[in-house]
This record gives sequence, C-alpha cells and structure tokens, in this order.
Amino acid sequence: MRYRDGMDVTGKVVLITGAARGIGAEVARQLAARGARLALVGLEKAQLEEVAGETGGKAWEVDVTDWDALERVMNEVAEHFGGIDVVVANAGIAATGFVRSMDPKAFERVIEVNLLGVWRTVRTALPHLIRSRGYCLVVSSLAAIVHIPGNAAYSAAKAGCEAFADSLRAEVRHLGVDVGTAYFSWISTDMVNSADEHPVFGKLRQGMPGLAGKKYPVRDVGRAVVRGIGKRAKAVHVPGWVGALKYFRAFTPVVVDRQAVAEVADADRQMARQDTSGLVGPGGQAASR
Repeated sequence: MRYRDGMDVTGKVVLITGAARGIGAEVARQLAARGARLALVGLEKAQLEEVAGETGGKAWEVDVTDWDALERVMNEVAEHFGGIDVVVANAGIAATGFVRSMDPKAFERVIEVNLLGVWRTVRTALPHLIRSRGYCLVVSSLAAIVHIPGNAAYSAAKAGCEAFADSLRAEVRHLGVDVGTAYFSWISTDMVNSADEHPVFGKLRQGMPGLAGKKYPVRDVGRAVVRGIGKRAKAVHVPGWVGALKYFRAFTPVVVDRQAVAEVADADRQMARQDTSGLVGPGGQAASR
C-alpha cells in the first residue's frame, strides 16, 4: 500500500516497542495486514510471542530502559531482517497518584520508561534508521498538551517526548530520517481501563467534560499510525480534534484549573489518606518487576 510522497510499507522492517498489548499490538496487526515485516519489542513474553504468531513477526523480550539490552536487540533485528526502516517508540506505562502522596518509585518509573525509554530506543536505533533513511514515530499523548490532576508523571514524560521528537526532527532531517510525534487521547487499552477502575483517579478522568473524557477504540490508533508511517508524517492525532487543540494549548491550564476546583481538594485528601497510588494495568505490573 503506497501513500503519496511517502513509503510503501510492504516489506519494510518496522520495530515496535511496547508491542505485547494495546496500541503496540494493534499497530503490529494492521501493519502485518499491509505486508510489513515486524520486530516486536517489549515485556510480557507470552503476550509478545502471541502477537508475533498473529502477525508473522519476531519477538524480542527487553526492557526499554536497559541500554545494553536495547543496543544488542537493535543489532539483532538489523541482522535478522537486513536493516530497520521504521521505529515506533510506543512503550509506556502510567501511574495514578497526586504528587504529594504518590509512591516515588512509581512516579520515577513512569519517567524512566516513558521518556528515558524513548530516548534509549531512538538512540540505539538511529544508526540503522540513518542507513535506511527511515522514519521514527515517537508516541507522545494528549497529556503533553493538557495536564490534568493525578497525571503529573505521565504528562511530564509525554511532554518530554514531544520536545525530544521536535529537536530530533531538526537534527536528522539532513540525514534522510523523518521524525513524527503521535498524540492520542484516552484509548480503550488495558492501561486506561485499569486507571478507570481506580477509586479516585477513575472518577476524575471519567468526569472530564465532553470529548475530553471519551475513550476511543484502539483500532482507530492502528489505522492512524499506519497512515502516518506511510506518509512519514510529522504528527499523528487520534482523534483528529487533538491536532486542533494544539493551537490552543496556552489556554488549557486555565480550563484545567477551573474544572479542577470542585473536585481536586476532596480527591487529594482521599489519595493522602490511603495508599492507592502506583503503576496501573498489566503493563505497569510487568514494568515494576
């Protein structure tokens, strides 16, 4: 399948981190349907192997925060497939909690996986992408634009991913490498669904007004990412209104502050009274081991 002024993904080697479930697994399935060759990287070996079996890909179990392991895997992938054409730096986890009462280890693990894991993935993959004049998609989030209470670690990491991708794009363009940033709202994945079950944060998230609180199907993300790779896009948005919101980001703190007035004080007291912070979902549990 060929996109105008882009790349035909048929036969291209695409490396996806966080490929065991959720967005990573869905992107893998949709790329496989279009003939891509897949290197699937992540934790949760059984799930990773299952996705590899579905997609005809090959799995590498590795923690994206482990520099030496990532460097070894990148070389193994390139040797196995003959190179790397696309990297989707998708691996990420989330944690619930307010800053003053949150488990410090959970907060720092989110930063380590979601930001430093992206840096380490991209840095170790970059020599291969330069050789193939390839494409890198860094998965950021709507959380990089709208910073809601109870989501400080995730927002900080994803804002960092956005900034990192912007700088990287300018640095590697002359080398033939294109860089995109993906911005997703709340997607129906194990991570978000688990966060919704949290007795405090779940109520805050689901109480967000209008489209801001809606969850979107993971298949929408898969389609958008496949299109973005084909176009070597600078940005990928799901849903589309996230792209428009970027133009109004200067006003989002005002909206959040006003919305939070009625709810945050009580939620903060509840979080401080009981130890309910920590990493959420199966991916968070795997990353905490």
